[in-house]
Amino acid sequence: MNARIICAAIAAISGLAVPVCAPAQSFPTKPVRILIGQSPGGATDLFARLIAQKLNETWKQPVVVESRPGAAGSIAAELTWKSPPDGYTMLLSTAGQVVLNPHLTKLAYDPLKDLSPIAYVTGQPLLLVTHPSVPAKSVKELVALAKARAGRLNHGSGGTGSPAHLAMELFKSMTGTKMTHVPFKGVGPSITALIAGEIDVSFASPSATLAFIRSQRLRALAISTAHRSPTLPDTPTVAEAGVPGYQVTSWYGLFGPAGMPSEIVDRIHDDVVRVIALPDARARIAAEGGEPGNMTVAQFAAFTRADSAQWAKVIRTAGIKGE
Repeated sequence: MNARIICAAIAAISGLAVPVCAPAQSFPTKPVRILIGQSPGGATDLFARLIAQKLNETWKQPVVVESRPGAAGSIAAELTWKSPPDGYTMLLSTAGQVVLNPHLTKLAYDPLKDLSPIAYVTGQPLLLVTHPSVPAKSVKELVALAKARAGRLNHGSGGTGSPAHLAMELFKSMTGTKMTHVPFKGVGPSITALIAGEIDVSFASPSATLAFIRSQRLRALAISTAHRSPTLPDTPTVAEAGVPGYQVTSWYGLFGPAGMPSEIVDRIHDDVVRVIALPDARARIAAEGGEPGNMTVAQFAAFTRADSAQWAKVIRTAGIKGE
């Protein structure tokens, strides 16, 4: 039944002149903040500011983005968890903060229990890229090379337990290959090393690699998601290139503290889904290799649980420990 009809019915029964759902209808009545666990300038900051700008226009209230980097994003997540569950403090989280960190380090909170999923904002593929000197021009050739040179190919990432690292661990597990992981202090240094030929292969975001692929300083072998990217339509998915069932999405989602009223969650969710579907917002998200999300709140909650379970298995099998 429509929420407004329910509110009106409750109001009629109770004799109230104003529906009990009025707080959701009038939300927000003061400034809202969106926390991010990364430094300004990256993709998380870009998406947070895009959402903040659009919600500001919709709500006629200031929506500010606050960067609280540190502890792999856990500082911002913990601040969100400890905030009142009223919708005025939210977290724009990466997948790592919600579904990776709990399996890599001891946290004071459980993201799946202590945060309220609100909206799946966007999903991005990772690209499987090599240095041009690597004698493999397809996924099948890379697998054959890795098996012939067991342990001698190096794959880089922005750090132990990062999405790029775990994407490759899943790849190695599904292909029966052995490669040596080389962690760097951030995505930038790992891409620099790959371009220089100091490492052989990596998974990395389109925004970090597209310019180098187009200038032929890197070679794209495949894309990690279930479907090809409009940005690189000729690049096959890992699954169709020879690893059936492989699928990895680097995603961003909006969360609040646990215990938020469902009416507030639904109001924010509906407004976020609407604003990220606007043409200019879609274009900015597409420029980062993503597309706007359209999951319901329930679907997003189920998705995070399934994603967490998948990565728990990968981390456990590979014996990965957080830095």
